[in-house]
Amino acid sequence: MWRFFIGILLVQLATVALVLFSPDLQGIGWLKLALPIIIVGFFAAVWFQSLAEYKSKNEVENLKGQHLKEKAKIQLNAERAKTRLVKQTQKQIAREAKITHSKANFKVGAAFAATIGAGALMLLVEMFTFGLLTISTAGGALGGYVLRARRENGLLVKKEPKIIAVGSSKTKEKRLK
Repeated sequence: MWRFFIGILLVQLATVALVLFSPDLQGIGWLKLALPIIIVGFFAAVWFQSLAEYKSKNEVENLKGQHLKEKAKIQLNAERAKTRLVKQTQKQIAREAKITHSKANFKVGAAFAATIGAGALMLLVEMFTFGLLTISTAGGALGGYVLRARRENGLLVKKEPKIIAVGSSKTKEKRLK
């Protein structure tokens, strides 16, 4: 604003100076005075236009910078929300899987307990062979179930067998793959 104010004051001072210093203002003298006033006005208009363009470009650059900052902030917030949602979903899936596994383990345990109970009942009613067969089958199935569960959870590590070969003077170890 002050730039425009200074420009307007300069134009007015130039006009007053031209009017005061002009020798004769009769007849064609006014035309001789109008030409320098128009030239001063033209240069003042060009100056004001350049100031206005500079100011508008500066404002556009500032707005672009603010827009980019806001865009980056929105993207960052969206990424944080996405990460938070993914973590929350993973926790919920893990919780539901744990609940499902515990229900399934309870049902499997109950089935094995019922089978072992049936085998014990058969032993009591003197069906020894069939009772022992039932109990050993239930125990084998339970062992296989536990072995599979431990493998899935990573608790059981498979070890490679070692074969020792005896040579002429040295013992060599070879691993089978």
